[in-house]
Amino acid sequence: MHATERQNAIVAAVETKGVAGIADLAVSLGVSDETIRRDIRHLAGRGLVRKVHGGVALPDPLRETAFRLRMGERAQAKRAIARAAAELISPGETVILDTGTTTTYVAQAMADLRDLLVVTNSTDIARTLAVGQGNRVYMAGGELRADDGAVLGHHAIGYIEQFQAHSAILSIGALDPVIGLMDHHVAEADFSTAVIAHAERAIVVADHTKFARRAPVRFAGLDQIDVVITDRELPRETADAIEAAGVVLVIAG
Repeated sequence: MHATERQNAIVAAVETKGVAGIADLAVSLGVSDETIRRDIRHLAGRGLVRKVHGGVALPDPLRETAFRLRMGERAQAKRAIARAAAELISPGETVILDTGTTTTYVAQAMADLRDLLVVTNSTDIARTLAVGQGNRVYMAGGELRADDGAVLGHHAIGYIEQFQAHSAILSIGALDPVIGLMDHHVAEADFSTAVIAHAERAIVVADHTKFARRAPVRFAGLDQIDVVITDRELPRETADAIEAAGVVLVIAG
């Protein structure tokens, strides 16, 4: 197992259980205790986990848990989507990522890419990609949301508008074949609108549950995006609408 895959598995175990023991992780991943300790040191340095006696835990026990709990939901699907998204990014690209659980997994999958210029409004994503070799990470300024470490508001949008990216990788609240892309908060929708306008290619990452619901705020039509990556075959009506809009649909395995 590659080091990145192993470290992602450690983070997943911690997010599922809250605390994971070194010995248990070593057995489940088929490596030595010392290898797990090295991985934990690396992850702790990126702020993804916190070292505790004999094991590893979530990075901040006082932090609001809602986002961390969402990170644990459909984690396997999100990792598959993240791997597929990372494969679309080449070293040296300029990439904008917004805040979301799936985009956070994408950042982890991109951790081995070199010489990226990354722009984000997510403190987690910024921390993850800042340690990459030769990467430059630019963090939008504005009002910080405690739950997920997202920076939102007109200052964040103004900051994003300075850049022109090769690719934007976006999370969504929902996708409807008629309405288009939706989110749950006006501030997030406004940020996503700005991101799409400042990227040559917009990539939407969303697990299958996002296609069976609606959210209150529409921010883009299907014709404004280029790629949708999800984890399962979509309902025929939705898949047909995506194809008719000229969007590439990727089912991550």
